Amino acid sequence: MNFTFSSSCHDAAVEPATFQVRQIWQQVDDCHQDVSHLIDRSYRYHSVRELRWHLADRFSRPIRSLALSRV
Repeated sequence: MNFTFSSSCHDAAVEPATFQVRQIWQQVDDCHQDVSHLIDRSYRYHSVRELRWHLADRFSRPIRSLALSRV
């Protein structure tokens, strides 16, 4: 499963102490499906790794089956 997300941080090169997901999309074939409603966007993640673990749990998938990128 491939996911792309935008966060409250404007500079993707610098990761703040915490961040919130503004919007997240799941790539399905050649389309991006907004799945933002499936997570708590007010939660402050401490790392992209933590978000990845959360998505693996949410979608009942092994962590290794998820790819995550930030825009």
